[in-house]
Amino acid sequence: MKVRIAFTCILILALSQCKGPETTERPNIILAIADDWGWPHAGIFGDEVVKTPAFDRIACEGILFNHAYVSAPSCTPSRNAILTGQYHWRLGPGANLNSTLDPSIPVYPLLLEQAGYHVGSWRKSYGPGRLTAWEKHPAGKVYKGGFEEFLHARPGNAPFCFFVGASDPHRPYEIGSGKRSGMNLEDIDLFDFFPDNQDVRSDVADYYYEIQRFDRDLLEVILKLEEIGEIENTMIVVTGDNGMPFPRCKSNIYDSGVRVPMAIRWGSGISNPGRILEDFVSLSDLAPTFLEAAGVEIPGVMTGRSLTSLFTSMKSGFVEPGIRDYILVGKERHVPAQEGHLGGYPSRAIRTHDYLYIRNFESDRWPSGTPDYEKAEFPGSWLGDCDNGPTKSCIVSSRNMDDHHMHLWELAFAKRPAEELYHCRSDPDQMLNLAFNPKYAEIKEQYSVKLMEQLELYGDPRVLGEGSKFDEYPYFGGTPLHPQRKKEIIGSVQAGK
Repeated sequence: MKVRIAFTCILILALSQCKGPETTERPNIILAIADDWGWPHAGIFGDEVVKTPAFDRIACEGILFNHAYVSAPSCTPSRNAILTGQYHWRLGPGANLNSTLDPSIPVYPLLLEQAGYHVGSWRKSYGPGRLTAWEKHPAGKVYKGGFEEFLHARPGNAPFCFFVGASDPHRPYEIGSGKRSGMNLEDIDLFDFFPDNQDVRSDVADYYYEIQRFDRDLLEVILKLEEIGEIENTMIVVTGDNGMPFPRCKSNIYDSGVRVPMAIRWGSGISNPGRILEDFVSLSDLAPTFLEAAGVEIPGVMTGRSLTSLFTSMKSGFVEPGIRDYILVGKERHVPAQEGHLGGYPSRAIRTHDYLYIRNFESDRWPSGTPDYEKAEFPGSWLGDCDNGPTKSCIVSSRNMDDHHMHLWELAFAKRPAEELYHCRSDPDQMLNLAFNPKYAEIKEQYSVKLMEQLELYGDPRVLGEGSKFDEYPYFGGTPLHPQRKKEIIGSVQAGK
């Protein structure tokens, strides 16, 4: 992969016409987030099918982060962690999907606005959820006309901060769109926990098709910055809010759910551009990074750590051992998808270069929601923490075909033990749980102790005896429905009931 990245960067840098540093003014800030875009689905990571030239350019003219992680593999808490610079579990109802956020919690866009920045957003930034108690949108005024309208409203030459949102590559997809665009399905590199058939390959191609649409939106922003002469004084961050919307990905705390592509470009603000870093960074690190770059005081409640020391380093690889050698992630309620209550599937994890250790706090619950929609507490919910789509349907329908397909169903949907341990170098798709292998008992204990220490340090209610409150916060959304339940609802509507 590193050879492919190096070649791509050399080519892009040769073709681009990047000017040198133009100004020492406070930087503009662009945060572009794709919806459900997971690692490693970008051309620069070596993917032979999906084409992401705009993202690849940002990486080659700045820094590519090979170990960037969200705080939670769910849209609302992930985005809340980005906006607030805090782990999602510190945000009350903001730790859950489709809930709300306490307006007393500082968010970086409004702090920048107070410091004189022109602030705004386009399409999805916060959410989904409700913001009834907020006087201003936490990501700044929403500009339905996009970046052009935002720039037109800019007062003079004020520095600006703009949130480029998107609905891509969130489901639903136009089935067959990827294949019709010319993608070769046989070239797609599937996760090992997916069935390998044409339906699944086509589903992944449709996901790729929407990644490419997001990348084209990103290109428009880059070109506009060049047109107005602002690109060298703009920090451009490109990433996703969680993993791909497929089984064992989104709403799971394996790499396939919490690891995301991320690249940052910032003219003279980044030394030795074209570097690839292996340090662990959290998307909650972005808020303090933006504030420090703008010369704004970082609130003490922020748990994220500014990335500016990585910007000014000349090194590639693992730059700050002992500081960024692990990451913490977790999950509270995604969709109310259990039987007998409206709780979620609470879990936390610590990830290093060698191991992923997971603690599932309520292992008697279904990790992706109940497979029996008739028993679901939320009416009709069917494996509700997993978005409906061809791959989900394939795993369910083929589970009785043979032992292999049953194993794939178990990896995606079956109940899990209280502890999981994976050796990430030999098992990159994290499929072989070593938690009960006696040879790994000492390692498991070390990681368990470290995880609990860190969660206590950062005030996680789940380990402080207050975890049940996460199951009690309001939920304002829907749920993936079983096909039969959908038919029942449609039939009832058609009958006028």
